[in-house]
Amino acid sequence: MLVQDLMTSPVLTIRAGDALMDLQDIMKWNHVRHVPVVAASGEVIGIVSQRDLLAAAHSTIATGTSPADRRQHLAMSDVERVMQRNVVTIDPREPVQVAAAQMRSRRIGCLPVMDGGQLVGIITDADLVRLVEHLSDALLAEVQRPLPRSSAV
Repeated sequence: MLVQDLMTSPVLTIRAGDALMDLQDIMKWNHVRHVPVVAASGEVIGIVSQRDLLAAAHSTIATGTSPADRRQHLAMSDVERVMQRNVVTIDPREPVQVAAAQMRSRRIGCLPVMDGGQLVGIITDADLVRLVEHLSDALLAEVQRPLPRSSAV
């Protein structure tokens, strides 16, 4: 199976100058945990995960900040401040095993899928879990040996 067979397309994206509040709304209403950041040209210049967004928000536990104050903070901060700039991408014609290995070894939750410099999809850890869910018992029984364990959690 290839990345293009499992990826999500089209991809929800955001611009670097957009407010974090907009990003939070995109993630919440679309039930996604990763959003690529694109330039006006369509070039992928970053990515923001739900974890990045949570780290940027004021904590109600640590500071006693109200939800309204947290939203105001997110409205006043832009995506560029929290986006990860070193984006690892993958070609849609790569096997899904390559995507899984890249994500596991780099400890990342997604890979934007690029074809000829254009963003054509995104493959996430949730997509890989969905794939395992749909594997037949017969296919899983063919795995004769235990899979190697990773030291990464």
